[in-house]
Amino acid sequence: MVGGSAIVLYLLFPGIPIYIWVILIVIVSGAMIYRGFYKVVEKVSLLMIAAFTLATFAAVFFLRYTDFSISWSEISEGLKFKLPAHIVPVAFGAFGITGVASDEIIAYNYWCIEKGYAAYTGPRDDSPQWKNRARGWIIVMYLDAVVAMIIYTTVTAAFYLLGAAILHGATVIPAGNGVIETLALIYTQSLGSVAKLVYLVGAFFVLFSSVFATLAAWTRIFPDIFGQLGWIKFFDLEQRRKTVAWLAWIIPSVWAIVYFFINLPMLMILSGGIVGSVMLFVVVFAAIHFRNKRVQFLPSGIFYNTAFVISVLSIIGVGAYGLVQLF
Repeated sequence: MVGGSAIVLYLLFPGIPIYIWVILIVIVSGAMIYRGFYKVVEKVSLLMIAAFTLATFAAVFFLRYTDFSISWSEISEGLKFKLPAHIVPVAFGAFGITGVASDEIIAYNYWCIEKGYAAYTGPRDDSPQWKNRARGWIIVMYLDAVVAMIIYTTVTAAFYLLGAAILHGATVIPAGNGVIETLALIYTQSLGSVAKLVYLVGAFFVLFSSVFATLAAWTRIFPDIFGQLGWIKFFDLEQRRKTVAWLAWIIPSVWAIVYFFINLPMLMILSGGIVGSVMLFVVVFAAIHFRNKRVQFLPSGIFYNTAFVISVLSIIGVGAYGLVQLF
């Protein structure tokens, strides 16, 4: 994502080399996490991603007026459960990063804390008042999950339709540093050349907000890991703050170095997706553990229990299928 953000900026301002943009992205993202400018980026990213989403839906709508128009028979054909063997690794990688992926599910716990869900609930004392507050914030989390599911499902479906219609129809395969420019075709072919600028600006905010959100999450996850390993004092808030500050610079620097050495965004994205798919099994295990061992004091309803079982079985089924096909 760091490399992708830099490529987008290079396409917008071609006079500055990609490696300079990579370094600037590392500095800006690191400084924002170091200084804690979360709210500013959150609100700006929300606006930009909303605009990008509307552009995506508009592009799908205007496909009907181009040579790349999609028929309902083609959509139904695509919904059949069959994949060529050589496509399975790609699909498995996409499964790990599509929608709310494993790392985002893990990070969500931290955002609940950042937003104050736990603070408003208050220290656990198992009183009726505390249980009512806890149930209320759990309902808010249900709302988070449902709204996120609706948004990422519809946007991902729209993006897939654009890619299938235009890139597959034109037999164009994104590769190397040209991946961003190739993906721009899915907008310019249906909305016209002027859409390329909108796409690039939107793509930058989508990618950079992902870089920022991931960095914000990792700088919180790793101090927890270090605390569990005994490398830092787990409940020493000042030590945790200093660790977050150091990681704000170290982690994006490592990302940049890896990008410079590999320099293949598609390969890196799919590799990360495959790891994310495997991590979903860890998330499932953790969810089952918390469901059965940690939350008996707030029993779940029929709807939640049904959705939970379907979710677990779906993740295990798709993940197992992908692993079998890979190995």
